Amino acid sequence: MTMNMKEYKVVVLGSGGVGKSALTVKFVTGQFVEKYDPTIEDFYRKEIDVDHNPSILEILDTAGTEQFASMRDLYIKNGQGFLLIYSLLNRQTFTDLKPMRDQILRVKNADSVPLILVGNKSDMFDEREVSANEAKLLAEEWGCPHFETSAKSNTNVDEVFTEIVRRMKTTQKSSSSKRGCCVVL
Repeated sequence: MTMNMKEYKVVVLGSGGVGKSALTVKFVTGQFVEKYDPTIEDFYRKEIDVDHNPSILEILDTAGTEQFASMRDLYIKNGQGFLLIYSLLNRQTFTDLKPMRDQILRVKNADSVPLILVGNKSDMFDEREVSANEAKLLAEEWGCPHFETSAKSNTNVDEVFTEIVRRMKTTQKSSSSKRGCCVVL
């Protein structure tokens, strides 16, 4: 690792069973994991090159089950960018994301944070419950990108992680350029 390599902390959030771990493991190892035990918390590090800038991505794959929701504030506090993942096959997982986003904004005490809306399981098109248009409208409302992904067919997996790094870099640049200025209200 070179000394000037930036580190970025990404938190992967979403309801249980939406494929958070499948996407993360596919990105980090290139393997698609069909079956695994529900995640409590997994941590991954991967070197990634974004726009010719090598970076280290620290990815926190969180529990989707409600029993671990109390840990979410801590994850959010430490995260710089967020992937909010739902299953295209389950409308409830889409609905569950609004309170998660609200929690992120509350914990971060911010109007906006680097975040991407991710509809997973796009390879199972016939069983879809959430339309691309609905998700696009929500992403526009939130001012964030929307991707449809599939860990199984490797659709947009790298793109989602690359884009969240771009968004974190932009946020870091704009916040560092604001340092040293004084605002009197």
